[in-house]
Amino acid sequence: MKREIDFVKCSPTQNMTILVTTEHRTEEYVQIASKMMSYDHVYAEQVGFIKKPSTREAAAHLEMAGGEFCGNACMALAAYMASEKGMSHNDSTTIHLEASGTNELIACQVKRINDDYLCEVTMPVPKKIEQKNVQYEGDELNLAVVRYPDFFHIVIETDRFDDAIRDKSQQMAKLLGATSGAGLIGVLLFKPDSCELAPLIYVPPLGSMIWERGCGSGTASIGAYLAWKTKGAIVASIKQPGGTIRVTAFCHNDEVSDLKIEGTVGIVAQGQAYIDL
Repeated sequence: MKREIDFVKCSPTQNMTILVTTEHRTEEYVQIASKMMSYDHVYAEQVGFIKKPSTREAAAHLEMAGGEFCGNACMALAAYMASEKGMSHNDSTTIHLEASGTNELIACQVKRINDDYLCEVTMPVPKKIEQKNVQYEGDELNLAVVRYPDFFHIVIETDRFDDAIRDKSQQMAKLLGATSGAGLIGVLLFKPDSCELAPLIYVPPLGSMIWERGCGSGTASIGAYLAWKTKGAIVASIKQPGGTIRVTAFCHNDEVSDLKIEGTVGIVAQGQAYIDL
């Protein structure tokens, strides 16, 4: 017996995101997400589930399939909710969301630009950033660890995105996934001279490892890292395979604050999917 799943598919900087609009049991999330993400199904990089919020201040609650926090999925949900309001070109609104992976209320400013939505999202700030020199497979790597309560990102400055460093990044992510207990691990290859980012996101609960075309949370971590490194404020446009995401961040006394990302979201499909559960 196939289950009908209502969904909307969004493209925040080509980080293809499925939002499930029907209610399902939490224990079904991984199975639903794994099927819908697959090439022979709806196909996307990630899946979030829209739930009723627990507070009056929030318009909705976004629960990612792996329980992680996702900035792009927050932008996608804000854009979808704005579209449901029937906004016209140049109309704007502010939407507050609850989201998995953070206890903070996420503020999303949304403006309709023709058929797309320009979204600015206030991001959770990392609890700690530290620089490390590590030996890995015979190489000495200088990297930064950007830590959040339930996940972390590794920032590696590099001048190349070739197969060798990508393979090494994937092996590192798998090793960290097996040893750290984190719900999400990101390995962010960053070219500082050109502000280019190649983001690898690994979600151990889903067994999902993807070189994303655009990563909102990874962009926020790059912004936080740059602000921490320069001990001040930064505004940067981070180029990724799917487009550019803008980040603003401020650091004072090694504490990062005012962390925001801005990107464009397109709504590309809406309908029903069919899954055996």
